[in-house]
Amino acid sequence: MAIPPPPGPQQPEGQYPPPGTPPYPHAPYPQGPGPQGPYQQGPYQQSPYAGPYQPWEQGYSPYNRPVAFNGLAIAALVLGILCFLPGVGLVLGIVALVQIKKRGERGKGMAVAGMVLSSIGIALLALMVATGGARDFWDGFKEGAHSSGSTFALHKGECFDAPNGTLEGVAYDVDVVPCAGKHDAEVFAEATAHDGSYPGDSAVSAEAGDMCYSLTDTYAMDGWAVPDDVDVYYFTPTRQSWGMGDREITCMFGNTDEHGTLKGSLRKDSTMLDADQLAYLEAARILNRAMDSAPEAQYVEDDLPGHKKWATRVSGALEKQTGLLRGHTFSPAAGKRVAALAKDLDGARKEWAKAAQAADADTFYAHYDKAMKLMDPHKTVTTRKALGLATTPPKLDQGGSAGSGGEDGSGIEV
Repeated sequence: MAIPPPPGPQQPEGQYPPPGTPPYPHAPYPQGPGPQGPYQQGPYQQSPYAGPYQPWEQGYSPYNRPVAFNGLAIAALVLGILCFLPGVGLVLGIVALVQIKKRGERGKGMAVAGMVLSSIGIALLALMVATGGARDFWDGFKEGAHSSGSTFALHKGECFDAPNGTLEGVAYDVDVVPCAGKHDAEVFAEATAHDGSYPGDSAVSAEAGDMCYSLTDTYAMDGWAVPDDVDVYYFTPTRQSWGMGDREITCMFGNTDEHGTLKGSLRKDSTMLDADQLAYLEAARILNRAMDSAPEAQYVEDDLPGHKKWATRVSGALEKQTGLLRGHTFSPAAGKRVAALAKDLDGARKEWAKAAQAADADTFYAHYDKAMKLMDPHKTVTTRKALGLATTPPKLDQGGSAGSGGEDGSGIEV
């Protein structure tokens, strides 16, 4: 129960007595002992007017209650100060002024201040869009996020140690180390995934695998120098980073043994090779890519038309390869070896051309076998030795294709 106000001028007008009751007697209240004399409940309840009079249960307060602030005015001021959603801040300020006028609430100054600040924010935003500042800000934000110790900061030619020594799972950071020593992986390419909405983890991983495998020979041009226990791995965007515009794919070499490491760089490109080595490997790359375009059907009987088209591609690649080899002037030590190799490749090209015209699978196999004998990797060992390149042919995988890795590479998210 609240304490009633003292009698006198402070009494609210119209509260005493209540309507319809006789007026109070002018005689003073009986005085009792102590300071509570005039407000003793005993004498008050004995008054003939005590029964119908219940002023304190109706919420009366002896103090004036302040008028409430308008909530939208406060919100408009906050949004204006933070320059966050300036358009919303401006609208809230306008609505707040209308409500304040109708309800008699406080906060007009805050609403006006919020509107002014929001208007300034809108003007600045329009200026940034017109001058390209918004785009620069976003690019700077992404660059800062990428360069703050994350794996997105990795670049072609760098080597690093992965979290817990594994290239599987999700990575939040790596340690860049010199390639001369032991390391878990070596970055050989940077690619960009397609644009659009996030297609799912499997789709991103498949796209990264296709891109990275196709780029291996741009970095490690001499596939014979890549150890057999090395495979292709890759970093891919996560669903969260994709939503912020991240499309970066990082391709890298890693050991197929989970506990294995690499030592030394696998880089063999124009920055590491001499003119003769580069000319030879660029010519060889044309043939290698044509050979890798074989149809999915392993047996000719299952897809003779597909194999005939493949033979046509290989024949054309051999023609380009021999043209490049003969068009480059090699050193005397390697020139004779390259000339002999080009002659064998001419014979193989003719056999592939005949295979492309085969009427049946048996005829195709007959020309295919002759062509492969002329293209035996061991025939190039002496040429490679003269050029100072690796001389140990890579092992064939179960699918019959040469080189390290295969289609079992793995990706890791960042």
